[in-house]
Amino acid sequence: MKSKKLPREETIPRYCDPQVRLETMIKKLKDLDFRITPQRLAVLKILAESKGHPSVEDVFKQVKPNFPTTSLATIYKTVNLLKEIGEVVELDFSEESNRYDGNRPYPHPHLICTKCKTIIDPDMATVEDLSKELARKTGYEILNHRLDFFGVCPRCQENS
Repeated sequence: MKSKKLPREETIPRYCDPQVRLETMIKKLKDLDFRITPQRLAVLKILAESKGHPSVEDVFKQVKPNFPTTSLATIYKTVNLLKEIGEVVELDFSEESNRYDGNRPYPHPHLICTKCKTIIDPDMATVEDLSKELARKTGYEILNHRLDFFGVCPRCQENS
């Protein structure tokens, strides 16, 4: 009798522990000799805890009440730094503000509502298998990927 293999979805966390993500980001910044200012820490916390893929403007709105002298440029610089060191994934939208995922900073699929712009991370372990199969069949070395599904979320469908 063959042993039953658990589905890969059970081994891939849909949402990472925010405290672990925060500690990982802080450690990486410190290892690279970047200071952890109170404002930077606030940005890190927002990105580590977010399930909603905020824009830089969204992060700024959350940081501003506690740090009134913080500028939008400071938030952009921090988010860009995190992107450069691989601690956030940027979702580039030509007509909209870019959105950022600091909770799952690795390639994974996104489901995007075309009406309310909500972004969720569906569990789809087969994407990794697809990437490996493409590399095997084409000879390409897959460096990165982005897979987005666009549709209308249940809430917007109900409101239509």
